Amino acid sequence: MIKNFKLLNNKTVFYFNDNKFETFPNIWLRDHIKNKENWDFKTNQRITYTANLDINIKVKKAKLLKKGKFIEILWSDENKPTKYSYEFLKKNSLKKEETKSDTQFWKDKDIKNQIFINYKQLQTKVGFKNLLKKIHIYGFAVVRNCSKNLNSVEYIAKKIGYVRNSIFGGLWTFESNNKKADSAYSNQELRPHTDSTYSNDAPGLQLLLCCKYDAKGGDSIMVDGFKLANEIKQKYKKHFKTLTNTKVKGSYIGDGVRLEAKRPIIKLNEKNNFDQISFNNYDRAPFRETNQKTINFYRAIKVFDTMANQKQYQWRHILKPGELLIFNNWRVMHGRGKFSGIRKMAGCYINKEDFDSCCRMNNII
Repeated sequence: MIKNFKLLNNKTVFYFNDNKFETFPNIWLRDHIKNKENWDFKTNQRITYTANLDINIKVKKAKLLKKGKFIEILWSDENKPTKYSYEFLKKNSLKKEETKSDTQFWKDKDIKNQIFINYKQLQTKVGFKNLLKKIHIYGFAVVRNCSKNLNSVEYIAKKIGYVRNSIFGGLWTFESNNKKADSAYSNQELRPHTDSTYSNDAPGLQLLLCCKYDAKGGDSIMVDGFKLANEIKQKYKKHFKTLTNTKVKGSYIGDGVRLEAKRPIIKLNEKNNFDQISFNNYDRAPFRETNQKTINFYRAIKVFDTMANQKQYQWRHILKPGELLIFNNWRVMHGRGKFSGIRKMAGCYINKEDFDSCCRMNNII
């Protein structure tokens, strides 16, 4: 609760019942008024013309309501007071405690049956939320007993967000096809990688459904990129610095397009937490740094890629017809073992922002 407050020249200090306090600029508080004159409750958009506000706006008067659950403030340019809740102020406090993430970094031995879920369960709110949790915590999940066609892929994708279009189309099916300009269409081994390092906004989720399997080999491979990043951060600080600071160029040339993008292999957010893994040795394009930085880069990716190809970091599973693998392409690297025979797959991409949105709507993040 709000225990007390102090009005200063162009800011307001709030004292909370946990013996903490926070100072807010008055202009920030005024800009975040939510009443019918300043906020459109239908669209959840600001009406206020912020540029017209006085940067040094003053408070005429203020008082606490409902034992500190709210504070009512009358601004110098308003005729009616506005209420701000304790929850709103604490949520936007610069001193708020970080909530501990329930994301779990893993090696192969850590993954048992916790990543499996039945397709029918997704038709319930609880079951669907359980799928989102698995992807959020481990970076991937396997949905069993799906229909062996694009219907199940589309159903799951549209429950999360919408099917993302790309150079491969929206919903797609594929098997080995040497006419395609992408190694995914071969029957050779694919070492762990992330997709679309050549896209400025790489797909967030990828869905891969096994439609038909009459083959030997072709096991799907998952590697927790955040686990690799965390171990390198702890054991190889110099390599970690290189992998977070060097912007690597990815490219796709073929099928009538030429795509390019650049970002670090380990991308950090503003709080220096892991935000994205972007590694694809197949798609890496030529780029130059100073000679010493170039040597440092090759030493760093040697460590990173060697770890990714060690069995202890790899979860391997041969997808059976009707099993759908869904994974976070911003975290988990995927690969495939060499195979012979028929292996027909279907799938699609989903934007990362749509997965995040779905998780927020279900109170997972």
